[in-house]
Amino acid sequence: RHILAVDSHTGGEPTRIIYDGAPALDAATMADRLECFRLKHDWLRRVSVEEPRGSDILVGALITPPVSEAAGCGIIFFNNVGYLGMCGHGTIGLLVTLNYLGRLEPGSCLVDTPVGPVTATLHENGLVSLDNVPCHARQLDLTVQVPDLGEVCGDLVWGGNWFFILEMDERFPELTVDNSRMLTAITLRIREALHREGFNMVDHVEVSGPPLNPQNNSRNFVLCPGDAYDRSPCGTGTSARVAALVARGQLEKDRTWRQESITGSVFSAEWREAPEKYQTAPFMSVIPTITGSARITGALEMIVHPDEIDSVPSGTTGMES
Repeated sequence: RHILAVDSHTGGEPTRIIYDGAPALDAATMADRLECFRLKHDWLRRVSVEEPRGSDILVGALITPPVSEAAGCGIIFFNNVGYLGMCGHGTIGLLVTLNYLGRLEPGSCLVDTPVGPVTATLHENGLVSLDNVPCHARQLDLTVQVPDLGEVCGDLVWGGNWFFILEMDERFPELTVDNSRMLTAITLRIREALHREGFNMVDHVEVSGPPLNPQNNSRNFVLCPGDAYDRSPCGTGTSARVAALVARGQLEKDRTWRQESITGSVFSAEWREAPEKYQTAPFMSVIPTITGSARITGALEMIVHPDEIDSVPSGTTGMES
């Protein structure tokens, strides 16, 4: 079986988008298509992003026909351990990929995702702006006991995926790539502690600290579901950070938030209040707009052998809301 894909990176975080050769997903909604993918065609996820073709930092995606009348396409994101409801850096990579394939000119388009439709805009200068799904803080100042670290306090926030966001202190090393192994070990312990306390929906842990570039507002380290760290500022992570700041009254509506990643790449973010039907108590739901850039790094044809194709289910949806 021959699978065609385009590789890109967004702020250093790689994405592999499949656009031809994949099996059809027989379902009417994107959430049901994800479940069909997971149950019947998980081999495609494995051969696309796991070794030997991929790695633990690679996010994959499958373009599907749209389910909304106004949408241009649907998209399902996945990684080395399962499936993602939404991926901000991947959506930025999607628009650049569609342009590379001749399927999209600069302008706006609607993209169907398993957690709802999102609007994205490819600008003439190559930047991409993404209006994410409605995001909200569920709980502020949630504390957990972490072995060898003690009590850790952070915010439980939905940004298209579930995040636990905390501010770094003297227990954390500086947020640099040189310290990535230490930061990964610490955030893994934090996530394990959250799961022990029953917060199993949390698959991302985000540590915020001061930026190295004074033009930015903060710098982050984001642990992803597959235990790798995000090289970009993380689109859903930046969205979650914005929602938490709004819940705390620390980010005005007309202010731009510049989020710096551990590698130094930057997303800018703004927000507006989500429609009433998306509002959740006790904190306001917002729609963050994330702007960043992506670059095409390659186009490939994956040759999949018959013994690599099966229907054994694997992974999780990661979409509990």
